[in-house]
Amino acid sequence: MSKVYSDARSAIDGILFDGMTIMAGGFGLCGIPENLIVALRDSGSKDITAISNNAGVDDFGLGLLLQTRQIRKMISSYVGENKEFERQYLADELELEFNPQGTLAERIRAGGAGIPGFYTKTGVGTLVAEGKEHKDFDGETYIMETGLKADVSLVKAWKGDKEGNLIYRKTARNFNPMMATAGKITVAEVEELVEVGELDPDNIHTPGIYVQRIIVSKNPEKRIEQLTTRPKEEG
Repeated sequence: MSKVYSDARSAIDGILFDGMTIMAGGFGLCGIPENLIVALRDSGSKDITAISNNAGVDDFGLGLLLQTRQIRKMISSYVGENKEFERQYLADELELEFNPQGTLAERIRAGGAGIPGFYTKTGVGTLVAEGKEHKDFDGETYIMETGLKADVSLVKAWKGDKEGNLIYRKTARNFNPMMATAGKITVAEVEELVEVGELDPDNIHTPGIYVQRIIVSKNPEKRIEQLTTRPKEEG
């Protein structure tokens, strides 16, 4: 059976349900599966737990699902660019499980590797450690964090082949590769789709065994999250 689907809507058809857990790859607005997120919004699925480094911005990325109130809980590390997220959280309309960024990445990697939990020093003595198991190793205190898995992982890659082998570029390699391993079903959005055998095996970041469905990203926006410039120097 072909893994290639004609568009984002057909690629997620039949795999969504209310109350599901999704992972959405990317770092800020870089490397996010933007077409798949729009299709998820249009599906109307609700009560979603979303695992993502960030919450997008108000009109792009996961911010679209916050606008429609489809997300019940966020498991994230950075949410500072989204005013609607802030409003919902402060109004107690949205649940947040906050993670140090490295801890979030390792929790996802652990989930994909079948590791149920691990110990880390990050967060000891802070709000992050509240309610978690503490254990001493060699005179140092650690807290236990659990691995994360998802019903559906949505990832974005630069290039893929028709078997789902993926290559990421630069910042887009943050979070996408480990999320691809941690979903029961992984749907990939790629900028370029090639025939099997065209990718150099040494350059493949995600083997196709982890990817069940794949689409070509149509008209990727590649927004800049915060554009900063400096005045042109006088000649």
